[in-house]
Amino acid sequence: MTGLIASVASFFDAVRDFFESLAGVSWVPLLIALACFGTYLTIRSRAYFHVLRAAYPEESFQFRRIWGAYVAAYGFNNVVPARGGDVIRLFLTKQSVPHSSYPAVASSFTVEAIFDLVMGSVILIFAFTQGVFPKPPDFADLDAFDLSFFASDPRLTLFILTALAVISMIAFALLSVRVKAFWARVKQGVAILRDRRRYVREVFLVQLGGYAFRFAAFWMLLEAFGIGGSVRNVLLVLGVNAVAAAVPFTPGGAGVVQALLVQVFGDTTKVAAYSVGQQIAIGVFSFALGFAALVFVFRLRSFRDVIRRGKEERKADKASRRAARA
Repeated sequence: MTGLIASVASFFDAVRDFFESLAGVSWVPLLIALACFGTYLTIRSRAYFHVLRAAYPEESFQFRRIWGAYVAAYGFNNVVPARGGDVIRLFLTKQSVPHSSYPAVASSFTVEAIFDLVMGSVILIFAFTQGVFPKPPDFADLDAFDLSFFASDPRLTLFILTALAVISMIAFALLSVRVKAFWARVKQGVAILRDRRRYVREVFLVQLGGYAFRFAAFWMLLEAFGIGGSVRNVLLVLGVNAVAAAVPFTPGGAGVVQALLVQVFGDTTKVAAYSVGQQIAIGVFSFALGFAALVFVFRLRSFRDVIRRGKEERKADKASRRAARA
């Protein structure tokens, strides 16, 4: 409990520092950073569009709807914990691809993770060799409750991971009656991996191109908040984000990102302001972009409407399956 209070207090102290130093923010680099980040999301959604084209080659669907589902989910993930936006992405993507299934769409998400794992590993190796990035055992001393909680009690962490594995096995057993049809749909979602050249050309290299814009976005954010852009600094920031992505218990990794950036760049007012400022800038921008996608692409008025429509579709699917079996 003490760790949670310290983590929250540290975060709000950084928020205060951000608003106090707001006048010193360079707005031109900030706007360029957000434009680069929006381009990064668009290119990444294009790579995902190629994944779906390989899974459903006979179906016709629009890129703008896949883009809309992608940015809507990213925006929602920046305001809710535990990657709740992925549920929105699952529903909107399924709705956008005719004759698609939830297992296939859900499994297609994992194709993107290959690039993230490769790039994240390279960046973390660099970060840990710089002498300023905290080693995993030291995470327990950071003012980030979720990160320090798991780092300080490895036995509990192992228990939680084991419990999740057992729950997954039980769920698999319960679904065993339909396991063949289920796995056929799962394999359909990752069909592009069966053609390595196509995967590299249409997904991995496209994601790599998008990552260049992400790199540029964080460079300009460092410039906007007076930290100073450099290859080393950007790679350290990307390393921080890689750690935060592995502990998605707060919206956008807030708290974890703030604590690690202060550890990496020093506990100064400027760094504290930047650590929260970049989160606020990206969070507000991505949420606004995601909301605009809901309104103009899907004709929905709120994220709540997505959840409601998703529940209605699930009920309709169950009713149609029952009618088919009758």
